[in-house]
Amino acid sequence: MKLWAIGDLHLSFFEEGNLRKPMGIFGKNWEYHDQKIKENWIENVSAEDMVMIPGDFSWAMNLEELKVDIEYLKNLPGKKILIRGNHDYWWTSIKKMTSFFPEGINFIQNDHFQVNDHLYICGTRGWSVPGEKGFSKEDEKIYLRELSRLKLSLNSVPKEPGREIIVMLHYPPVNMKHDYSGFIELFEEYNVKMCIYGHLHDASIGCRMPDSKWGIEFRLVSADALNFTPLFIKETP
Repeated sequence: MKLWAIGDLHLSFFEEGNLRKPMGIFGKNWEYHDQKIKENWIENVSAEDMVMIPGDFSWAMNLEELKVDIEYLKNLPGKKILIRGNHDYWWTSIKKMTSFFPEGINFIQNDHFQVNDHLYICGTRGWSVPGEKGFSKEDEKIYLRELSRLKLSLNSVPKEPGREIIVMLHYPPVNMKHDYSGFIELFEEYNVKMCIYGHLHDASIGCRMPDSKWGIEFRLVSADALNFTPLFIKETP
């Protein structure tokens, strides 16, 4: 089985007045981006594989508006694992989402997803971190809450020798200067060796983390940063 990742799909198939959100307004590369994702996904991902989607799956405002986007995702090969992004306004309770989504689409919220006997995926949305321009008291409140949620997710993993943890965040785990943060502190405490994140687009892609820092691997997987092609992460039994 291969593990892949791609975030920020920003789907918007819900029709209102026969219009859908025109992603081309964000740049020519976003024109027909759903077709690009579908073609590249089918070319690379098999039914036995697993794809991590770290947030901003859809512009839908609720589950009813999400139906066509779900159908699109369901028809793509592989199992899918989602966390919430800052634009996933449709996100509700795990119980409601689990009953609404088809089998094979899974969610992480204060818990984890077990891939095999030793590999676990944890995650949370994340937020702006201290040192970011304009970081406010309200930002600090949300940042600390997201740290708590990630800790709950990490604590849910069985404490066993040889375990491997991949963390999915929507936001980068550091500020644009790549300063040490509470997220990195948690990675070190729980021996996390890889972090998958999205959220960065256009010029901000240039502010991505280096591939390795503090002994941790970092992978930016926002769709436009990957030319709308799922990124291969690793092969696992």
